[in-house]
Amino acid sequence: MEGRRPAHRPSSGRRDPARTRLLAAVAVPVIVAAGLGLRAVATGDLAKYGGDTLYTLLVLALVVLAAPRTSPWKAATVALAVSWAVEFSQLTGVPAELSRHSVAARLVLGSTFNAPDLFWYVVGASVGWLAVAARRRRHRPGRGDDHGMLASCSQSSSCVHE
Repeated sequence: MEGRRPAHRPSSGRRDPARTRLLAAVAVPVIVAAGLGLRAVATGDLAKYGGDTLYTLLVLALVVLAAPRTSPWKAATVALAVSWAVEFSQLTGVPAELSRHSVAARLVLGSTFNAPDLFWYVVGASVGWLAVAARRRRHRPGRGDDHGMLASCSQSSSCVHE
């Protein structure tokens, strides 16, 4: 039919970078607050390794904020690479020296290399990858909603909904 508009399709993260960027911008302070809150109430391994996980999750959110069209896999890979680079830089002593002079440097760069941290960065990257991938999958037409089904059924008279 002429003059008929195509069915409305919800935007995916890949097609709507402004929405993706907004969600990442909201996630950043939430993750920072979670990290600071964890440090305030927890001690020992929970505080340390939970902080490592949140650190990489924060880096991933910043990657998505800066490049909202990047794939979840690429965002997680970049976040993991940055986290590992910071951890391995601790072997040089430079972060330790900077941390002595600045709380911000201590929070961002750490001070002492700890091999188990590398694992927890993988956990953070994995959680971030799952969250971004799930959000994009959930907002893709035909996945998790009836919009894709309705759009295809409007062109066919053989659709049956249960």
